[in-house]
Amino acid sequence: MDAPAPERRDEGYGQTFARDRSAGLHSGVMSERVVWLCEELGLKYELINYGRSPLFAPTVYKQMHVLGAAPVIEDENGRLAESAACVEYIAQVYGNGRFFVKPGEKGYSEFLYWFHHANGTLMPALMRLYSLQGAGVSDPENPAVKRSAERVDAVLSAMDAKLSGTQYLAGDEFTAADIMSLVCVTTIRQFAQMDLKSYPDVLKWMRLCSEREGYRRAMAKGDPEMDLEAQLGARSPPQFAGIDKAKAKAVEEKQWRSKA
Repeated sequence: MDAPAPERRDEGYGQTFARDRSAGLHSGVMSERVVWLCEELGLKYELINYGRSPLFAPTVYKQMHVLGAAPVIEDENGRLAESAACVEYIAQVYGNGRFFVKPGEKGYSEFLYWFHHANGTLMPALMRLYSLQGAGVSDPENPAVKRSAERVDAVLSAMDAKLSGTQYLAGDEFTAADIMSLVCVTTIRQFAQMDLKSYPDVLKWMRLCSEREGYRRAMAKGDPEMDLEAQLGARSPPQFAGIDKAKAKAVEEKQWRSKA
């Protein structure tokens, strides 16, 4: 996929997908999935990045989606949000179903499970952990923290067991299930901090996916300042800088209200 260099604004929130000037992609963290798929398919697209403010969607982004959801893709048929929907739409409309296992083909049920596992199981487990960390609840003996950690371990252990027998999540062929899942254990760890040393086959799979030229191109265009090696190691990458900025802003607002 040939694409113009993305416009970089602060710590990228959103991006826009375009084909032959008829479409666009506006993105956030989950947009890695969409840019990566476009690169794998060799599509032409326009990519627009937006800065976080300082952690969540900037006001301008909410003009594209009422919830400020990212990514948002746009073509002659209109706008579409939700990363899974965007990935499926692009693969089916622009990629002739490539990277999707079709009904009746071998491994269809495995593919379907792992494609939806990313947003239905893995992300919710990680976001519960992130929410607790963000609220300052970190005591490992806290019942909520303990349950959250146990759930994350159970989910990652199941993923590790699956990858001990296959190269990729849906088998030995790379699919959209891998595109959907990788960001959860790379970039998302800037928000939900965790160590992956107990999941060697997950780490092996992460490295395998990251070596794809499409992934490298996507990350260079979508987040050129990211340290990819830090995302791919067992140790959690550094926390996203916007988290501390958001906390500082909240303290300032609280102090201002107390003086008002």
